[in-house]
Amino acid sequence: MPAKLKIAVLGATGYSGLELTRLLLRHPRVEKPVLLRRSTDSGDGKVNLADLFPVLSGNGSYPLQPLSWPSLQEQGIELLFLATPHEASRDLVPEAVGHGIRVIDLSGAWRLKQAQHRAIYGFKDEDSPTAAELTGKAVYGLPELNADKIPAATIVANPGCYATSVILGLAPLLHADIADRAKGIVADSKSGVSGAGKEPTSRTHFVSVADNLSAYGVFTHRHLGEIAEQLNLSTNEITFTPHLLPIPRGILSTIYVHLKHPMQSGQIESCYRDFYKGRRFVRVFQTPKLPEIQFSLNTNYCDLGFCLAPDGQRLVIVSCEDNLMKGAAGQAVQNMNLMNGWPEEEGLL
Repeated sequence: MPAKLKIAVLGATGYSGLELTRLLLRHPRVEKPVLLRRSTDSGDGKVNLADLFPVLSGNGSYPLQPLSWPSLQEQGIELLFLATPHEASRDLVPEAVGHGIRVIDLSGAWRLKQAQHRAIYGFKDEDSPTAAELTGKAVYGLPELNADKIPAATIVANPGCYATSVILGLAPLLHADIADRAKGIVADSKSGVSGAGKEPTSRTHFVSVADNLSAYGVFTHRHLGEIAEQLNLSTNEITFTPHLLPIPRGILSTIYVHLKHPMQSGQIESCYRDFYKGRRFVRVFQTPKLPEIQFSLNTNYCDLGFCLAPDGQRLVIVSCEDNLMKGAAGQAVQNMNLMNGWPEEEGLL
């Protein structure tokens, strides 16, 4: 049998990092992942991931070793997953690439090519030649759009969870040039609390979230530029509003589009099915059935459905996914499979 891929994960103590680790532990083509922590994370003491997440207990030890580039090279690590904040990923990716290690970064550090969209992050290295070079090399890791570019990539910038749901919902219409962009597109997205990350805030405390629904980041959310850039839209052509749902995980995006000319439901469905033909993890529902969050939970599927108004020109698309799977860890594994010439579904079904 061919040698298994040697991989490492930094950030396994977060929600996405834990989900990623669990997927990698059962992947048939990779060795048990080396789990890393930055030297500033937990002092010098030994940390076992199973102590932090008892769901892993009973299946061996999962030590978190301090990040050391010489150590990773000595262990033969070929691919590094970063489930870290964007500031950390911005610093770590150049170091990893400099040591000959390919990277799948789950943060927003390397997703954006256009400076006006990156500005929201306030990167300190914005004018750095190294940052410019790596920005050019980074491939946006949405397999349904970039499956031809991901295999050869040194850096794969894993997409944001909201962005994945909205981009997949709109891409077929914009590719076919049947959406009336001049009339504006509205993406109304709702996510479970795990999408906000593991660190608690006043917004994500139980008393704030339970029995509640709230909008946030209106006109200012970081995924807006990502959506616009990947769909070749201006930020004036799409209104994106995220909301926080009182559930642990899952995303539902309701997207409102005007069409350039009247169409029939069969034409819309064909547009979606033709665009995603052969794409393993997009499920197009037959109208009038619509996706629900519960259908895609704990899977790597993005489910798409739609309703067409009687006038044939007003279209509502519903896009659902698990924000920790297709919106993060599952998509990262999907990208790893493509980078190594394996079936996209390997380790994900």
